[in-house]
Amino acid sequence: MANTPSTMLELGTIAPDFNLYNPLTNAMESLSNIKAEKATLVMFICNHCPFVIHINNELINLYNDFFPQGIAFVAISSNDPINYPDDAPDKMAIQAKTLGYQFPYLFDETQEIAKAYKAACTPDFFMFDKDLKLVYRGQLDDSRPGNNIPVSGIDIRKALDSILANKEINFNQKPSIGCNIKW
Repeated sequence: MANTPSTMLELGTIAPDFNLYNPLTNAMESLSNIKAEKATLVMFICNHCPFVIHINNELINLYNDFFPQGIAFVAISSNDPINYPDDAPDKMAIQAKTLGYQFPYLFDETQEIAKAYKAACTPDFFMFDKDLKLVYRGQLDDSRPGNNIPVSGIDIRKALDSILANKEINFNQKPSIGCNIKW
C-alpha cells in the first residue's frame, strides 16, 4: 500500500472537460452534463485501493448530504485494467451497484483525464465552483487505513459548507494520500 500524495493542482484552474464511459449505464457522460449549479466534486477513485475502500461509506454520505443542495459528484477510475483487473469497467459497474453509488462512476480508459487533472492517487479530490474554477483540492479528512482516526469527511465538508454559504474556502488544504494511479 503506497502512500502517494496528491499533486495539489493550482487553485483557480478551470476543470478539464471530459466525456467518459459509464460502465453502469453503458453511456458516455460529460462534465458539462454532470456539473451543478453550485459546485462539482470530481473524485479519482478505484475499486481495489485500501484508501478508497476505507472511505467509500463517507463518499455515499457526502453525496446524500450535499447533492440535494446543488452539488454534483462524479467519480473517475483511471487505473490500467489490464494490470489491475479489479478496476476493469465491468467490475466498476458491480462496485457502483453493490455500494449504491448514486453519482456517476466513469472509466478513463486513456488516462488522459487523470493527467489533465494532475491526479496522482486514489482517492484524489477536486472541487470546482459554479464556474468550474478549482476552489479545493486535497484530502477528504485525516483518516487513513489503520490510523484509528474516524472517517468524517471534515475537510471536504468544510469546503462544501463554504461554497453553500458563498464564503471563500480559506483553510489549510492538505494533500490527499493514497495508492498511486496505476499508469
